[in-house]
Amino acid sequence: MNATKVLDAKGLACPMPIVKTRKEMKTMESGEILEILATDKGAQADLTAWAKSGGHELMDSQTEGDVFKFWIKKG
Repeated sequence: MNATKVLDAKGLACPMPIVKTRKEMKTMESGEILEILATDKGAQADLTAWAKSGGHELMDSQTEGDVFKFWIKKG
């Protein structure tokens, strides 16, 4: 997936991946894609719910070893 920006939230516990994602999304234009890398297992449910509630689109998510990858398109 072709991301506009990459946010490395590995090693951060809840709620920090969401806090950092929200801050990064505020700097982006509508339609741009943010790739988020996280290791917190709770990030999967949290980022999915956050994207939906914020009017953004979770394009894809994958797990590679202990790293969760998410691609969220800004609404």
